[in-house]
Amino acid sequence: MRPMDTQVTTLLPFMKMHGLGNDFVVVDARARSFDLTDGQIKAIAHRQKGVGFDQLAVIAHGAEGNNADAHLTFYNSDGSTSAACGNATRCIARHLMNESGSEALTLTTDRGTLFAKEAGEGLVSVNMGHPQLSWDEIPLAYEMDTLELAIAGAPTATGMGNPHCTFFVDDAEAVDLATFGAAHEHHALYPERTNVQVAQLIGPDHIRMRVWERGVGITLASGSSSCATAVAAARRGLTGRKVQIDLDGGTLWIDWAADGVWMTGATEHVFSGTFTAEFLDRSR
Repeated sequence: MRPMDTQVTTLLPFMKMHGLGNDFVVVDARARSFDLTDGQIKAIAHRQKGVGFDQLAVIAHGAEGNNADAHLTFYNSDGSTSAACGNATRCIARHLMNESGSEALTLTTDRGTLFAKEAGEGLVSVNMGHPQLSWDEIPLAYEMDTLELAIAGAPTATGMGNPHCTFFVDDAEAVDLATFGAAHEHHALYPERTNVQVAQLIGPDHIRMRVWERGVGITLASGSSSCATAVAAARRGLTGRKVQIDLDGGTLWIDWAADGVWMTGATEHVFSGTFTAEFLDRSR
């Protein structure tokens, strides 16, 4: 955050949002530019001394000439960046559609251009783009078959703008996710670390999934993880290309369509507030 002259100008507005309990702090850089340091991001992420979030998202103007409604940048709670965050994208899309009265948006991210639309009954859909299935796109450490990795449990690797490792298990509830997720996030096959999912097939095109998010830990939901798991299940012949995924925080519907992976679910804007200059300066 650049030093400002007065208390009024140093107050930084934010929105607290969540998609199925996958929670976000969202700041809008369209009105005025600002910089957040790693220290400030980590301080905001603290659930006792800050606000708390799984990801922090920054809304900026779309780049000139690309016709995007906005550009989104995502940070994990440890200060690292993420090219994609599906649930945050849906939450922000709802906010921007309410703001503009539009029922469809074009958004850019480090993952690429994403399309969002009103899905009715309070739901929002976002196209997360085509999955990355080759080892070097995900990325993995060296060339290999991404369908079944040489890791105990033979997980599937998928890229959705961030790396994923999906384990199909008999009982998702029985997995000690805190230990299991932490161990596999830093596996040597994933040079950029990975998100970890444990997924259980509970019916035709119906999956129960739990998530360990890279740079965050256990989360109630994850949009990109849900997309990756749906793609992995379809590739392995466990489901079709349209699935319902039940997470700890609620349900997402994933459709691996010809134009990309569509994710649909609920969003909520919980409250709005402002960070004080004192807090931002202390946590710089």
